[in-house]
Amino acid sequence: MPSTRFVFLSACFGMLLFGISFITLGSVAPGLQAKFHLDPVSSGALFSLLPFGIMAGSLLFGPFADRYGYKIILLSSCFSMFAGFQGIAYAASLELLNVCVFLFGLGGGAINGACNAVVSDITKINKGANLSLLGVFFAIGSLGMPFILGTLETEFSFQVIVSSVGYLTLLAAVLFIFTRFPDPKQTQGVPVSRVWELVKDSLLLLIGFFLFCQSSFEGIINNWTTTYLLKRTPVSTSEALYALSCYVASMATMRLILGSALRKISPRVILILSSVLLFTGCVLMQFATSFFLSIAGLISIGAGLAAGFPVMLGFVGDRYATVSGTAFSIVISIALAGNMALNYLMGILAKQFGIQHLITLAFSLTVFMLLLALTILKKLKSLTKT
Repeated sequence: MPSTRFVFLSACFGMLLFGISFITLGSVAPGLQAKFHLDPVSSGALFSLLPFGIMAGSLLFGPFADRYGYKIILLSSCFSMFAGFQGIAYAASLELLNVCVFLFGLGGGAINGACNAVVSDITKINKGANLSLLGVFFAIGSLGMPFILGTLETEFSFQVIVSSVGYLTLLAAVLFIFTRFPDPKQTQGVPVSRVWELVKDSLLLLIGFFLFCQSSFEGIINNWTTTYLLKRTPVSTSEALYALSCYVASMATMRLILGSALRKISPRVILILSSVLLFTGCVLMQFATSFFLSIAGLISIGAGLAAGFPVMLGFVGDRYATVSGTAFSIVISIALAGNMALNYLMGILAKQFGIQHLITLAFSLTVFMLLLALTILKKLKSLTKT
């Protein structure tokens, strides 16, 4: 039997890498734009390759992990991410950079899904609690890369920093080589008929659409908050970025708390409390006229968003244990589709009607998430009885 503690620690390191990769491209965007003389259209095309790569990795990892186990997919992800880091640092042409950004996303998407799925597999009870602790490492990675770049930018170029951080992926590969992961669950492969059953499964789709809203909410806050604060409140750029960091830190802290709370408090109570925190945060942001009210709103939103992924992925792991990788692929891909679609929608809303509708969209997502959560809990209860 594999050591569950060692497997969990390996997954945490993998999730740390995904957090770093998720934020790296945006963090070095000014340097890349200057190096390749990118206009806004070219920049947008480049940045769009990252989520497409993450989507591809999220779709591929599940069936592969169910058939062959986790080691091969995690090792492949590390090498794909390493190529991405080095390409972002040193690619000599825009064409090569595009390829490397896609590989970066591909490896990141696969490692994110595989780490979540393997933690679910090794956790017999309280899956949501361990998945919540895993999510803390994503937040640490997301906060860590901008901090490293900001601290070292006066001493080293962004290329040297990105390339050096990239070697963490090779360290992860060594760790994964010596980790004994759970055996494959479907040694003959997941039948197409079973995949189709999962795609049509009403509970899995409900969870997927909850995560569609959850990921959308996270995406619009990450990408549009600084613009919202600069246009709606009397804050500087540095203060707006600090407020956004408080949001990420709040989510990480709450996930750390949930690692214990989900072992004692029912998911229903956690999800309802999360909705209250989201609603409170939206109200504070709507009427924020100062820097401190804005921070309070973002801290409340960060805390409210903390439970969504761990709780819902825990449900998936419990209900679809024999094909957990494939099931995780489906719901995570739906979530990523939401992130991409709602960010695009937010751009249209901001251009046509004003940035203030960031909060209108956030309120709407809060309502949808609460309704979906209650429906999912009701369906789970009825399935348990049968």
